[in-house]
Amino acid sequence: MTIKQIEKLKTPRFIQQIEFTLKPLEFLERCAKDYGDLFFTNSFGELELLVVSNPQDLQELFNPTNKILDAPATVNEPFKPQVGENSLIVQDGERHQRLRRLIMPPFHGEQMLNYGQQICDITQQAIQHLKVGQTFIARHLTEDITMTIILKIVFGIDQESRFEQLKNLMTTWLSLTSSPLIASALLLPSLRKDLGAWSPWGRYLRKRQQINENLMAQILERRQQVQGQHFDILSMLIEAKYEDGQSLSDVELRDNLLTLLNAGHDTTATALAWALYWIHQQPQVYEKLLHELQGLNTPDPLKITQLPYLTAVCQETLRIYPVVPSTFPRVTIRPVNLRGYHVTCGTFVVPSIYLTHRREDLYPQPDKFQPERFLNRKYSPYEFWPFGAGSRQCLGQVFALFEMKLILATILLNSKLKLEEKAPVTPARRGFLMAPKGGVKMSSMAVENLLLLGERL
Repeated sequence: MTIKQIEKLKTPRFIQQIEFTLKPLEFLERCAKDYGDLFFTNSFGELELLVVSNPQDLQELFNPTNKILDAPATVNEPFKPQVGENSLIVQDGERHQRLRRLIMPPFHGEQMLNYGQQICDITQQAIQHLKVGQTFIARHLTEDITMTIILKIVFGIDQESRFEQLKNLMTTWLSLTSSPLIASALLLPSLRKDLGAWSPWGRYLRKRQQINENLMAQILERRQQVQGQHFDILSMLIEAKYEDGQSLSDVELRDNLLTLLNAGHDTTATALAWALYWIHQQPQVYEKLLHELQGLNTPDPLKITQLPYLTAVCQETLRIYPVVPSTFPRVTIRPVNLRGYHVTCGTFVVPSIYLTHRREDLYPQPDKFQPERFLNRKYSPYEFWPFGAGSRQCLGQVFALFEMKLILATILLNSKLKLEEKAPVTPARRGFLMAPKGGVKMSSMAVENLLLLGERL
């Protein structure tokens, strides 16, 4: 059998890095058009990476029985400024698996269902501040909701002064990543220059230090309180034990709280802003979704999350513009043949979620928002995979979808919004994420005789 050669991008490394930093989706689409399903790029730091997007290749690589891929922490070094040295993201091997097993339980099963009413209440309180006729940015609304959920349900902050201080600090800190310079510095360590408090990177680091101090104070206070009286995720992680009886240290708790913030706040807020855009950009989607929601006799959180069209809307939102366009880099630990292409041991691989989700053979007219495709077909984990795959698959994916559905349902049942965008909204880089450019302009309209979801639950 003839072994086919995987092509490498012909443009210089620095040009690839500039294009990938400024317009990552256009860069990926052009590469796929010019080079096919497999190509090598130098767009991410110093590594030469093999980009993979064909579901057949993904299944071959991620099949656990094949044991082809490893997920080394060294390739996740760029994330350390955001999540810290002790984060789950920057661990590997047995340490990564042990920590993952310890953190996962609060985000699954009955424990997660206990958060449903809180999520609805937090969303209800946020939309009550919308003024009729006044334009607002959807992403600001969803950021406010998901930040409050993180601080109250995950961090367990009930003290109003600390809540407001941390909320302001974290909102400011995360917003810094929306600047092209900070986004570039996160991707390229050579740009991380602390030139004082007024320099972009210096400001970023100082905000991070203030957040660290506040989180350590919250951890210390929660440790001193009686166990079993709090049901937030921080309290559960304080009480959690490894198999050998050891528990997480304060710095491990702090860094993994930051990880949950970065993985669970900005990502969900972005997905929700996209969802609100698509729902209100297409009246038939809005009407069908609202009809399904209003058809519930007793719209409790569990029943809401089981609604098929709401689920399809969320899935299509995560398909058309996945919040994170690629997974963490992997490395092959043995040679593999991918449809006639030989991949050597030690090759760094970046599976592209975005390119998989834009395949015409899987998703006809991939640029169109069509929730019905998820009602008419069941996609494999290698055809639709917005939360990644393998050992680093997002451990909060069940909670994220649960949260997303409840927030959307609460907004749609308790307010009437209008899209104020005159032109199609396009994606733009926001740190490691792809967010709607401008955040999506909307306005609130007057609605009579609203029966509040919070009162019906």
